Amino acid sequence: MDCLYFSASRCRSCTLMTVPYARQLQSKVEDCQQLLSGFQSLEFLPPQASNEQGFRNKAKMVISGTTEQPTIGILDADGHGVDLRNCGVIAAPLRAVFPVIEQFIHDLKLIPYDVPKRKGELKHVILTLSDTGSVMVRWVLRTKKHFVALRDSLPQFLEQLPRHSVVSVNFLPEHKAVLEGEEEIILTRRSTLEFGLNGVPMHLRPQGFFQTNSEIAAALYRQARQWINDANPESVWDLYSGVGGFALHCAAEDRTVYGIETSADAVEAAKTSAKAMELEDVHFKAQDATEFALNAGWAPDAVIVNPPRRGISAQLAAWLNESDVQHVIYSSCNAKSLARDLERLDNYTPQLARVMDMFPQTSHYEVIVKLERKVA
Repeated sequence: MDCLYFSASRCRSCTLMTVPYARQLQSKVEDCQQLLSGFQSLEFLPPQASNEQGFRNKAKMVISGTTEQPTIGILDADGHGVDLRNCGVIAAPLRAVFPVIEQFIHDLKLIPYDVPKRKGELKHVILTLSDTGSVMVRWVLRTKKHFVALRDSLPQFLEQLPRHSVVSVNFLPEHKAVLEGEEEIILTRRSTLEFGLNGVPMHLRPQGFFQTNSEIAAALYRQARQWINDANPESVWDLYSGVGGFALHCAAEDRTVYGIETSADAVEAAKTSAKAMELEDVHFKAQDATEFALNAGWAPDAVIVNPPRRGISAQLAAWLNESDVQHVIYSSCNAKSLARDLERLDNYTPQLARVMDMFPQTSHYEVIVKLERKVA
């Protein structure tokens, strides 16, 4: 993939941009195999490749410059805007929204935030694309100065967006290096962006998390569903369940499924999906995964874990190791913490692993591992 921004040193976020994609993918597999080389039983399935461009369903864009000439992109080392609206890894339907964003900055006289001077109002625009074609647009403001203008112009704004889109305003009054604040006001009647990966409806609220590569997320869920269905457990826990992707995919007749997630918004979104699918024995609860496991009083047949980069807690690993859980599926975005956790789970045999290229043009990747309890 060729990128003029990378060639001109305007943006170096995609560190592997000059490496042919096949070599990128192979290097990720080799890195994962090396990090997990202590597990002789582990067989690697062929990696799941991604489109190498246009794969990102999310664009977190810094707004800088002036009302008349805004930049939509990132900041340079001095805090000045670098326009990246033609970034090739961002999905084309999201790039098509950037001219609409610029038009409304002009029309509403929105004042971009100047980081060095700590003045201005509009800090970021965060866009998310559903696989259905709808988008979520989140305006991130310093104060409520432009809120009324954005609210009152909503009908005109929606006319230029795909159907069933969601628009909100987030407020970030502090001067700090984060993308969003705590307060969010949803402007549209529709409060969630609906995805339909593999025919499974999933709902994303403005401050929720969803994988940034829909194609690979769908493949990841299919792989987990296949392994769960092969094992055919009567009960499954999906720990760190987010909006319920794994839990909803693994639901089946005569199977009890629990999804555990700390984010109350994500849990409500997952419940919305379960209700739409008429799943009576799929339950979601807002709670810490370790706390839930240690206090549940029972163990399921299978557990899926999809923790953040730090991996699962030592307490959860110890509980799993000594539990009656027969099957574990571990989805990881950090093979180093995964290797540590697999060492802790020494009552299980890691059997299969598959690298999922969630992040082309970078050294990052997802890996999913199937473990089975050792026979006593």
